[in-house]
Amino acid sequence: MTVRFEFTSKEREQLLLLYNKVKQEIGSSLLAGDEEKMRQYLSGYIEQNQIRRDVFGLNPMLLAFQTAFLVVEEIGLKRDAVLAVLLHPCVEDGYLTIDAIRQEFGESVARILHGLQRIQELYQKNPVIETENFRNLLLSFAEDMRVILIMIADRVNLMRQIRDTKQTDAQREVSEEAAYLYAPLAHKLGLYKLKSELEDLSLKYLEHDAYYHIKEKLSETKKSRDAYIERFIQPISEHLKAAGLSFHIKGRTKSIHSIWQKMKKQKCDFEGVYDLFAIRVILDSPVEKEKMHCWQVYSIVTDMYQPNPKRLRDWLSVPKSNGYESLHITVLGPEQKWVEVQIRTERMDEIAERGVAAHWRYKGVKGETGLDEWLTNIRSMLETADGLEAMDQFKMDLYEDEVFVFTPKGDLYKFPKGATVLDFAYHIHSKIGNACTGARINNKVVPLRQILQSGDQVDIMTSSTQKPRREWLNIVKTSRAKSKIRLALKETQVKEGLFAKETLERRFKNRKVEMEESTMQHVIKKMGFKETSDFYKQIADGTLDVNQVIDKYVELQQGEQPVTGNNIAQSAADFVLDNSQLSTNTYLSDDVLVIDRNLKGIDYQLARCCQPIYGDKVFGFVTVSGGIKIHREDCPNAPELKKRFGYRVVRAMWSGKGSSQYSITLRVIGNDDIGIVNNLTSIISKDEKLILRSINIDSHDGLFSGNLVVMLDDTSRLESLIKKLRTVKGVKQVSRI
Repeated sequence: MTVRFEFTSKEREQLLLLYNKVKQEIGSSLLAGDEEKMRQYLSGYIEQNQIRRDVFGLNPMLLAFQTAFLVVEEIGLKRDAVLAVLLHPCVEDGYLTIDAIRQEFGESVARILHGLQRIQELYQKNPVIETENFRNLLLSFAEDMRVILIMIADRVNLMRQIRDTKQTDAQREVSEEAAYLYAPLAHKLGLYKLKSELEDLSLKYLEHDAYYHIKEKLSETKKSRDAYIERFIQPISEHLKAAGLSFHIKGRTKSIHSIWQKMKKQKCDFEGVYDLFAIRVILDSPVEKEKMHCWQVYSIVTDMYQPNPKRLRDWLSVPKSNGYESLHITVLGPEQKWVEVQIRTERMDEIAERGVAAHWRYKGVKGETGLDEWLTNIRSMLETADGLEAMDQFKMDLYEDEVFVFTPKGDLYKFPKGATVLDFAYHIHSKIGNACTGARINNKVVPLRQILQSGDQVDIMTSSTQKPRREWLNIVKTSRAKSKIRLALKETQVKEGLFAKETLERRFKNRKVEMEESTMQHVIKKMGFKETSDFYKQIADGTLDVNQVIDKYVELQQGEQPVTGNNIAQSAADFVLDNSQLSTNTYLSDDVLVIDRNLKGIDYQLARCCQPIYGDKVFGFVTVSGGIKIHREDCPNAPELKKRFGYRVVRAMWSGKGSSQYSITLRVIGNDDIGIVNNLTSIISKDEKLILRSINIDSHDGLFSGNLVVMLDDTSRLESLIKKLRTVKGVKQVSRI
């Protein structure tokens, strides 16, 4: 059985009293039928038993009327804001829709309620509220400034009502939000009374002992403190009048919260806080005489009261970077109490209060220039009667150049408009950025170049195989991300260089070629590289064939030393034989060396540089040791051998049909498609007379390149194999090395 919501007799009395007060304050701004329709909706809301007390056991209808009265009394808002506050519980619980309210009460009331709803949705993302970014996002989501004013009033009211609650955890959470979020907003808006109340109540709930310690120390009543300030001001005022200066003086006492902040900042006890009292002397002075008059006041005040030289702050001679100008001194007043005196002109005070919020920043409230100028304008509107009417049409147009986005944990970050998922990833951490493959934004998978929108909740996706790419520099918007990408690319280049160098050394060793650094540098230059790093990068990413490098190395090396049959010559892959060098008169004799594995009495070997097989046109080369190396006629080293050492060249031919199997290496290049390697190897495995000795495949940018080492009988079988491999889908090139 559903329990009917009941008002206590005390709540009824309070509600009736508040109803009459609010009606009296805003009666003139209400339209015909407003009151009747509002009473009808609220009564229906109560009758349908929709109301639920909050975590503190408070009546939401009573809270709404208390907030509405505060909005009217302290801030000066009228009809639209009050109706929105009173109807908000109905909308929140689903009893009324915003569209229905738009039809009944107009667009302005609906807009305020829509802003309140958007902020409720923002809170559901569990944001970390202790950030300047969240304050800014809150403002951009509010749409109408009155939404923020209502939220400040609502929080002040709630803080007043939870004084005796037993829900201490909820009380702490509400108080922390008041301190970090709503008090700074109230301060920016010039709602100093509400700001001080929020700060003091937060301190009372969060640091109970500190609050009552300071309260007891401030045992003097407000009247006695005001009397002290009056005693302090009176002689100063007389001397300034005698000097012929035009001025007015404001006096104030620091709040309990301000005193506590001073104690913490200066690491001292209550007695160590100098400036419990402060006054501000504001001069009506022409610009050309401002500094002179300010220093004149300084002279008069310090002649009367002993100054503390360590506490002098001269922002007259050198204003703060934000434009703040003033002269601050701390003097020992009557009864040996320290008082801070701020001396400035009307112009300086106007800049400090309404300019770029320089004074607010001085108080520790940091904010963007555009935000502060806008808030200052709102404050000006609040201070004039005409401004209240203008606020009905006033809509926020902030942060067109900025976006605010959440992490899954509720942390909030600010980015320039146009920033992408990749910017977000690098903002979290370099490693996250380097491995970023995309993100989930509001649970939807998006690519890494997706542009961020305010309010997005971004969960970065990473992969261990992902690497930074140079084109990422065109994707990111922030300088932070660009610098991190450049650094990552540089580190990758160094790693790839080391890897490429190791690969090169290993391949040289496999080819039994000794690598010398000086010759290697010569090879790099000969191959057209200005930077060694570029050379090794191309080795690492596979765009430069290692065999081609070794071939060039051997070619240059042989140009520096005699060629013998024992030298390991370079590959035949990219060379064409010069037939002019094959004249028979270059041979040692007309005798022909018949190559047969049963041949006895002659020491011969097949040259590694060109790997001849049965069927290749070949010749023999007598080495220094007396053995013979068999080279293919189209061996890249053939022209040089015959030109320089023709007397050591002998004709050679194969004997009949060979029964031996020879090792040959095929270079294959193609698309990196699934299964292409299996297709290549299956062709070889199907032929009983072919043996696959090894396979080495590298993949890069959608292409693969690799070497297949195969044992076969003769050139006819080789040609048949090459034709078959070229028919495999995706294969672009097959060539013998």
